Amino acid sequence: MIALQILPASEKTIKRASQIVRAGGVIAYPTDTSYGLGCDPFNGQAVGRVTRIKGARTKPMPILGNSIASLSRVCNFSERALRLSKVFWPGPLTMVLPAKPIVSESFLSESGVGVRIPDNPVALEIITFSGGLLTGTSANLTGGRSPRTAEEAAAQVGEAVDMLVDGGKTKYESDSTVLDFVEPAMRMIRLGPISLREIELALTQTRFP
Repeated sequence: MIALQILPASEKTIKRASQIVRAGGVIAYPTDTSYGLGCDPFNGQAVGRVTRIKGARTKPMPILGNSIASLSRVCNFSERALRLSKVFWPGPLTMVLPAKPIVSESFLSESGVGVRIPDNPVALEIITFSGGLLTGTSANLTGGRSPRTAEEAAAQVGEAVDMLVDGGKTKYESDSTVLDFVEPAMRMIRLGPISLREIELALTQTRFP
């Protein structure tokens, strides 16, 4: 498949991509771990379209934000989660945190929603111009490989999106580490660039002023 619009990342492209998101469209865009499918997480029709693009998706979608304040609109941060955010965000750590009532079922894992701040300037600008929050599911068909380049994203979802922003190759070769904080005991769902040992050290050594 060939994308309708594959445009190199620029100020003009970023603003146009965010306009598409705000108008209810769907874009493919670079993050630090993979290319993602982005839409307004509060627009049910757009979220449904992302689900149809992915195909037969059963896993909940994560939400990416540009700040703790933005992500606090959709989840509640515990002290431990705030500690990890100070160490690893922006970066490849997704935390599943208790969701607020505003969050739709498409994003929920039991009572939690996966959130993170990506370490990619293009992604952060698009998220900022889009209102501070953006869906962050990878731009691949269900069962397909997470795309690390615009070309890989185009090969899987190109014809189905309104714009594909080319930000070059992703910083990491694997998807983000995922931690579940909804239950009292922290649980690792997926091992990624950040190891469990690094997380344990951060929780032990990080102190608030």
